[in-house]
Amino acid sequence: MRIGIANDHRAYKVKEELKKMLDEYDIVDYGCYSQQRIDYPKYAITLAEAVINKEVDLGIVMCGTGIGVSIACNKVKGIRCAKIDNKDEAKSAKEHNDANVLAFSAQSNTAKEIKEMIDIFINSTFLSDPCYKIRIDQVQKYEETNEY
Repeated sequence: MRIGIANDHRAYKVKEELKKMLDEYDIVDYGCYSQQRIDYPKYAITLAEAVINKEVDLGIVMCGTGIGVSIACNKVKGIRCAKIDNKDEAKSAKEHNDANVLAFSAQSNTAKEIKEMIDIFINSTFLSDPCYKIRIDQVQKYEETNEY
């Protein structure tokens, strides 16, 4: 599996630790590459576009809270970015929403905790209950037509 990862300056240290823990995957780092202050949208959107263009199979974004990067990613058509705070949400992000990008808070989670949530997400399966597919389809239709 090829995983893209992006971050802002506040998540740089956590990202570097996390990359070492994800050694079983092919990791593509979309930046940022230091703790020097940057604006996150450029990095989050670049990662989201890589997911849409199938350069990576899954996107991981991090900032101080995870909120800003998740908002930025969700502006890219076709992205379903879930802001994850715990293991149950990681499982539901896959089972119910078939998310393709996960967003994390680097100030609330350690690299180890984030890795555990990523593992749960990867080892979960999108559920076959039609209600989940219908909801995803409704969001995609709105994205394309501004109608439900």
